Amino acid sequence: MINKTFSNTSTFKNPLIEAKNLSHSFDYPLFEDISITLNEKEIVAILGVSGSGKSTILHILSSLLKPKQGEVFYGNKSLYNLPVEYQTKIRREYLGIIFQSHYLFKGFSVKENLEISSLISKEEIDASILKKTGIENTLNQNISDLSGGQQQRVSIARVLTKKPKIIFADEPTGNLDSKTAKEVMSEMIKYIKSINGTMLIVTHDENIAKMSDTIYRLKNKKLSQVHELS
Repeated sequence: MINKTFSNTSTFKNPLIEAKNLSHSFDYPLFEDISITLNEKEIVAILGVSGSGKSTILHILSSLLKPKQGEVFYGNKSLYNLPVEYQTKIRREYLGIIFQSHYLFKGFSVKENLEISSLISKEEIDASILKKTGIENTLNQNISDLSGGQQQRVSIARVLTKKPKIIFADEPTGNLDSKTAKEVMSEMIKYIKSINGTMLIVTHDENIAKMSDTIYRLKNKKLSQVHELS
């Protein structure tokens, strides 16, 4: 049985995920020898231009892509040395991933998309989540009939319905206006802080990054902490 806290949760700096000496490439090198830690109650943002590799880091940390080099630790367990079924269990029960492309079930209604998440996680659909993400009046609409911004909000609500310990968010507000983006981000941050979880956001939007506790920038294959944004 996996401990949902992954480790002792007594202090803010307690690491939930540690990545050490990660390197990855496809047809060309993306990044080399980078390390990053996600602590409980900590919101972490990675800034970077399109194609820099920030989404690849998210995929590696969220169990979707094994790095060419380096290790990812959940608690004291090396993620990619675990059996595949154990990795799947972690992904299904403890992680929430907000994809840039949403990956909603297009032939289903909003409610049905949320019900699938509820069924998998055994968590009830929370009416307050629907209201906070502004989708309470779209439940019976087909996903295909929604705007990009509405689909983005459904994607976020689906993840929050799952009540994960760790959220990975890939450009989570890319289709939202600035006011809605800040409101939705605030709700996700409030949720993460309340459960002693952690969230990683990859974005090009510095205003969203500023809402995080810790900011990194991926540039020239290296990941560096940013201490101040203009």
